[in-house]
Amino acid sequence: MGDGRSSARSSAAKGAGKKLRTVAPAEASVTTHRVRSAQRVRIIGGQWKRTLLPVSDAPGLRPTPDRVRETLFNWIGHLIPRVETVHGLDLFAGTGALGFELASRGAQRVTLIETNRRLVDQLTQTKRQLAAEQIEIVAGDALSLAARWPDASFDIIFIDPPFDSALLAPALAVATRLLSLDGLMYIESGVAIEPSTLTGDLQVVRRGRAGRVHFHLLRRGSR
Repeated sequence: MGDGRSSARSSAAKGAGKKLRTVAPAEASVTTHRVRSAQRVRIIGGQWKRTLLPVSDAPGLRPTPDRVRETLFNWIGHLIPRVETVHGLDLFAGTGALGFELASRGAQRVTLIETNRRLVDQLTQTKRQLAAEQIEIVAGDALSLAARWPDASFDIIFIDPPFDSALLAPALAVATRLLSLDGLMYIESGVAIEPSTLTGDLQVVRRGRAGRVHFHLLRRGSR
């Protein structure tokens, strides 16, 4: 499943926040409300702007809200003004909001991984309705599937695992290997990410907070 969230402990969030200030990334604060089941999220920009995506009542599914995605893609647009050659990966696709948004804005190829069969069927239906040939939907376990791809296969990777799961750390490890030089990685988590948890040459370049959810944009290397 995808688009998950986990609750933050206030003490952990404070400690992590202090350590992150050594990176000096831009910060954003977003006031928003969680999308409940049976509602929809919308694509913010690009060729499918204002298209509504259904939100199923699936365990652990909590879509990234419109306001957070708008902030995220403003960041991406600033760092990668032209995305025509970008290959994207959403490890835990869920509603597909992140992946479809990236494709809507012109990405060359976007791969969505989802393990829930009902959500896979929903993603497939949305792809068909939009005639989104640049999107590939893969059913199965995200970590097992991702392990098969060669290094540096993707330029943008989204990591938003199911709510209250222990998948963030292993997903971050496999995504680090798959990210290209100067690539971007988006992560949502219950606490702010500490630089000490990052491997290789990943750096936090943007970060924000929506309620108790922290969202981060990481970059590999520098231009």
